[in-house]
Amino acid sequence: MSSLIEAREVTKRFGGGLLQANASVALDGFSLAIEASPASITAVVGESGSGKTTLGRLLLGLTAPSEGQVLYRGKDTRALSTRERRQFHRDVQAIFQDPYEVFNPFYKVDHVLEVPAIKFGLAPSRKAARKLIEQALSEVGLRPEETLGRHPHQLSGGQRQRIMVARALLMRPKLIVADEPVSMVDASLRATILEMLRRLNQEYGISLVYITHDLTTAYQISQNVIVLYRGSVAEAGDVEKVVKEPAHPYTQLLIGSIPLPDPDRPWQPLMTRAESAEPHGAGCKFAPRCPFADVTDPRCRQVEPPFFKPEPRRVVSCYRLRSSPTVPHQDLTKVLSEPGDLTDSTLGLNPSAAAG
Repeated sequence: MSSLIEAREVTKRFGGGLLQANASVALDGFSLAIEASPASITAVVGESGSGKTTLGRLLLGLTAPSEGQVLYRGKDTRALSTRERRQFHRDVQAIFQDPYEVFNPFYKVDHVLEVPAIKFGLAPSRKAARKLIEQALSEVGLRPEETLGRHPHQLSGGQRQRIMVARALLMRPKLIVADEPVSMVDASLRATILEMLRRLNQEYGISLVYITHDLTTAYQISQNVIVLYRGSVAEAGDVEKVVKEPAHPYTQLLIGSIPLPDPDRPWQPLMTRAESAEPHGAGCKFAPRCPFADVTDPRCRQVEPPFFKPEPRRVVSCYRLRSSPTVPHQDLTKVLSEPGDLTDSTLGLNPSAAAG
């Protein structure tokens, strides 16, 4: 049975000339499949420019890959018929970072809810559609009588973002791609919106691809996490293992950059080299910044590392794990779906140890 949506060895380039000279590679040979069932939550994390938003846009069909395919139920999204594309847009919904830009300020917020209800025939009449909209608003903690009939500027950022969650819920999709959904709301509302997203997963069977630069929220909401660096997967696996025992130096850097609220444990982020302005060579993309590149393996600057699999539900693209078996990049989904044993630590590579 085909996956709901699959990125198959997808590469996305921007810029460049006829022969792609000087093109910027936003995503490089990335593979991932999201199944229709069981519902899952996969976080995609990385710094700005890592390719995570490009991945989200590819999964949503908002941009086309330069190489590879994005498949919806086994069919290339570029070849979908009108009917198939309509179903694709119903099954795969988005929640974007800015809860204001998605609204047309000339319309009341009702508009962003009424259009999909009518366009996709979610209810047999306007009265029934109104009831459906009110129910969706109530499910995300908004009072319809205090929300409908108002313009976007009359609502807070948190209210606008919850309306977008309600809009997605209205469609009863199979997958929601949430791109930095809490980065522009108050800290007090982040937990509320994250819990709302978790409910969509648990109560309605909706899968989530949660895109963020914030590993703390990724840890709170996801089952699996994929760490991207310059368009490639640095590390991926069970969120407990990746966050608590990061194995890749870049993941260690991300974890080490989070100050701990403990005066007895001073903040000691992993130190890295300054990255050269020279274009990236053939080796590991993180090698110019990695403090271990010259001592780990001579291939660090010569050949891009494969996926090493040190344990179930875990892959690390780093020669420091070279004693572990390797798996093809295309098998990432298979690895993430494996049963894992979270009772034993086998890596022994934590941020503080690496920094020392």
